[in-house]
Amino acid sequence: QVQLVESGGGLVQPGGSLRLSCAASGSIFRIDRMGWYRQAPGKQRELVAAITSGAGTDLADSVKGRFTISRDNTKNTVYLQMSSLKPEDTAVYYCNAVILTTAIRRGGYWGQGTQVTVSS
Repeated sequence: QVQLVESGGGLVQPGGSLRLSCAASGSIFRIDRMGWYRQAPGKQRELVAAITSGAGTDLADSVKGRFTISRDNTKNTVYLQMSSLKPEDTAVYYCNAVILTTAIRRGGYWGQGTQVTVSS
């Protein structure tokens, strides 16, 4: 069994910063792509940022220049550093990872979500 546990959400003022973390644990053979999605009330879940096992990154246009994604493969952890936060960044942020539990068994996993609220 695999678990993704997120941390680091909270309330922050506009222009502030937060750092989200997501740690994977369990029966892990290898972790491929890891990423962060978000879902605001009444909106669809959208990709915020993703990072491959080789550290290639992809960021949504709305967060380029403000957010950075990184990972620590020794800790099976992915991070999302968020700066210059705006009220429109308010959402539940979900961690996602493509994980191989054996050499041939691959699956997508989600964290439970962490709330980020940007408000004065």
